[in-house]
Amino acid sequence: MASDSAPQGWHLLELPLTPYAEAQSLQAGLAAARRERRLRHDLLILLEHPPVFTLGRNGGRENLTVSDAFLAQAGVEVVASERGGNITYHGPGQLVGYPIVDLQASRRGVADYVRDLESVMLAVAAVFDVTAGRNARNSGVWVDDRKLGSIGLCLRRGVTFHGFALNANNTLEPFDWINPCGMADVRMTSLSRERGRDVDARKLHPATRKAVEAVFGVALHPIRLDRLQEVLAPGAGEGGYSTPQRSGGPDSADKAGRA
Repeated sequence: MASDSAPQGWHLLELPLTPYAEAQSLQAGLAAARRERRLRHDLLILLEHPPVFTLGRNGGRENLTVSDAFLAQAGVEVVASERGGNITYHGPGQLVGYPIVDLQASRRGVADYVRDLESVMLAVAAVFDVTAGRNARNSGVWVDDRKLGSIGLCLRRGVTFHGFALNANNTLEPFDWINPCGMADVRMTSLSRERGRDVDARKLHPATRKAVEAVFGVALHPIRLDRLQEVLAPGAGEGGYSTPQRSGGPDSADKAGRA
């Protein structure tokens, strides 16, 4: 939980279905802008991805159990990522959140931040009457021995990006083609599988916004992509775009969290 009693202001960017590489590039640019104070507030991006396997800094191709030809026929990309961890899957119907957070300014350690992201996913699951919990040996959120949500981070000089993925209405079949997060004995689940029916997708973002505000002690302020792109433009200087009225760790060359 946030240590300050006054609510801080974060930007909120909600995007449609977005290719992974496109979102990855956007995050990296915004994280750099946050470090350089061209972006003066932390930011949460909510979106979904087309079908894609992402490889973390610990690798992951060795945990892909199907051929490239099979993936091409299935229409699933494979993309390398700078986040921590191993291989995982993203696809339509999965809730993906990418907070871009200055951990130094928020006075959070990495372990506390990971637990906060887990708390967000646990709160969202509870909205849909799914009781999930933590696993003492692995990050993410679980329903018994079934993994419901994953976390993968990249931390550069105090600013973290990438984030969490919560299985909601997405198909789980592609997880059968990998050893998720590099663990051969992991079974995956979703909100829809646990409930026996699809969740109302219209409620996913509102539930996530409410959970983030409660866990991090912030107020989220919607922002358009074109306004954020102003701080990414060549020659953008100090004192970049700022909407929230209240502004809010460790230093690191490059740290990453587990998928």
